[in-house]
Amino acid sequence: MDFGFTQEEEVFRQEIREFLRQELAPERKERTPLELFNPDFSRKLAEKGWLGVGWPKEYGGLGRPYTQQLIYGEEMLYYRAPAGAHILAQNMVGPTLIAVGSEEQKREFLPRILKGEIVFCLGYTEPNAGSDLANCQTTAVADGDEYVINGQKLFTSFAGQADYAWMTVRTDPNAPKKHRGLSMFIVDMKTPGITVGKLDTMWDYPLYEVFFDNVRVPKTAVVGELNQGWYYLTTALDHERVFMGATVAQHRRLFEDLVQYAKETHHNGKPLSKDPIIRQRLAQLAIDLEIGRLFGYRVAWLLGQGVVPFAEASITKVFTSELERRLANTAMQILGLHGQLEREPRAPFDGYMEWEYRFSLMMAIGGGSNEIQRIIIAIAGLGLPRP
Repeated sequence: MDFGFTQEEEVFRQEIREFLRQELAPERKERTPLELFNPDFSRKLAEKGWLGVGWPKEYGGLGRPYTQQLIYGEEMLYYRAPAGAHILAQNMVGPTLIAVGSEEQKREFLPRILKGEIVFCLGYTEPNAGSDLANCQTTAVADGDEYVINGQKLFTSFAGQADYAWMTVRTDPNAPKKHRGLSMFIVDMKTPGITVGKLDTMWDYPLYEVFFDNVRVPKTAVVGELNQGWYYLTTALDHERVFMGATVAQHRRLFEDLVQYAKETHHNGKPLSKDPIIRQRLAQLAIDLEIGRLFGYRVAWLLGQGVVPFAEASITKVFTSELERRLANTAMQILGLHGQLEREPRAPFDGYMEWEYRFSLMMAIGGGSNEIQRIIIAIAGLGLPRP
């Protein structure tokens, strides 16, 4: 299996890299999720056509293959480019609408997504439906030409800034299997009856809870066919899987900075990089980063072969999220007490490591908990029976 890149792909990588260096220079600043929401930057990417890098050309995209989508994701993550304002629309909403959306929905939303004009939030998780999304309890009941939505969504990123919610609702409470009664809706967040509440987190990153109290939406808000929402969840995953495969790039950047710190910082007259324990831990991280990179490349390669990499994507998610936690833990050990300093100019890495240590705990939960990912690996990858 050859993971080498063609000359065209390397030219594309250099184009992205130079753009990001100019836009995000001069500092190599580590950005928290609060700083990753930047609609102005999203519109600059839109001008380059990169918000539709993998979309078909007939819908305004660049039609690039999965390998170039991976390259785009790697460079964006390595430079911690602000992607919060467009990432959901780019990777999930747009590709799903292209596949199953109505012509009206395509005309209304696809051009605005490509221009970076609208922000979506993801309405999946509920108080009793986290990893088990088939247990969705938010309902949509038909009433004439409208649906009436009631329920609650939880831990919703960017709900306080979003123009629309991309959400699952239960439209058939009597379906023989829970997942067969779900539908996908696009809901305008300014619709009467929607209340958004802020939730504080241990990593200083606001999430939101969203309440729907007799929210009336037109029937045109339904994406695709009624009661097919579960299958549309999986439709959106190809682009998301590619971006997931690129996540190790942001860990590699953090690792490079940590290695440089070990070379430049002295203890007892010697650089930390001479300490055999520190050398061993950094070497192990270097090995893990290479493994994670190859996992991501394999996902992109399989997609390019027309294979849906269910187990491989879950393997990548588990490995990279737990790698981030090991990386943050090693960084805190190397920095010692200095690693506990919060973000300020005097702190190493501007205090980013203290924040990263707290944030890394979330990655094993967000995007599908690692326990659920291991069940997917067991069933789809090893052929074990369902529990």
